[in-house]
Amino acid sequence: MSDAQSDKLAFPILIGDIGGTNARFSVLIDAESEPENFPTVQTADFATIDEAIEAVVLKAVSKKPKSAILAIAGPIDGDEIDLTNCDWVVRPKKMISELGFDEVAVLNDFEAQALAVASLTHEDREPIGTLTEATDASRVVLGPGTGLGVAGLVHARNTWFPVPGEGGHVDIGPRSERDLQVFPHLRTIEGRVSAEEIISGRGLVNIYQAVCKADGLEPILKTPPEVTEQGLSGENSQAAETIDLFVGYLGRLAGDLALIFMARGGIFLGGGISPKIIDALRKPRFRAEFEDKAPHTELMKTIPTFVVTHPQAALAGLSSFARTPQSYGISLDGRHWQR
Repeated sequence: MSDAQSDKLAFPILIGDIGGTNARFSVLIDAESEPENFPTVQTADFATIDEAIEAVVLKAVSKKPKSAILAIAGPIDGDEIDLTNCDWVVRPKKMISELGFDEVAVLNDFEAQALAVASLTHEDREPIGTLTEATDASRVVLGPGTGLGVAGLVHARNTWFPVPGEGGHVDIGPRSERDLQVFPHLRTIEGRVSAEEIISGRGLVNIYQAVCKADGLEPILKTPPEVTEQGLSGENSQAAETIDLFVGYLGRLAGDLALIFMARGGIFLGGGISPKIIDALRKPRFRAEFEDKAPHTELMKTIPTFVVTHPQAALAGLSSFARTPQSYGISLDGRHWQR
């Protein structure tokens, strides 16, 4: 492992966004070129990340990458990095010895999302509410998908500093009368309702099943896509209420994080679910829950909220870092391995 961060990783660079369900890869030949993208990988289709990289990327590129920078859905601790929501384990030393890389760097997946939030233009985001501009001030990105990722982004001295964390695992509690009816039926983790258990793909199913139980009905929908589709269409009334509650809980958490980071630069909703439910997010409930933070309601009205619509946001953020690492306050100490 390197003792200090070098200015740049050696090109060409393999860039990877590794989530619990999907893995996305691109190769950046040099600092001026556009990334070469590869088909999205289903993590369940390969036993290891190394096999996926070999099959999907290394056998297809004309110029073999010298470096790899990977964004991983899970905490980085040591040189065997477990993903939170799938069975893959990232072993940088093994990648260097067996896949032929000279160096491998690993970031948190929502650190990469934060990099994207710093670098993407207004064309890659959709405002939710009346505020449409994002200033160069502290921001937060959170994204419901397989799990719930959260990261902060602090702007100081003309530099963006991503602040990765595990904010998706904070507690969520009931506030409304309907919450008090639904919450007793939610699945919990050791007795508590964490945000990820209701603001994620499995969270949609968790809420839906709890709504059905609160109404004395037998749940008939089994998967997040079923709940989402029938909820957005209104075909199933319990699924429709699930989408409404999901949007409300996402708004509450987004507001909490905005206060924690004093995120005057905006809150950015990434992940796989937010773009799919953007019509529901445009309805009044999200901003109403977001702003309902007395005694700071007026302050909350001044903070913009956006949905990130770039289809490869994390890869774009990592590419920006790979091109100009000096623009970001990121230390690779402890997560940069070299041959």
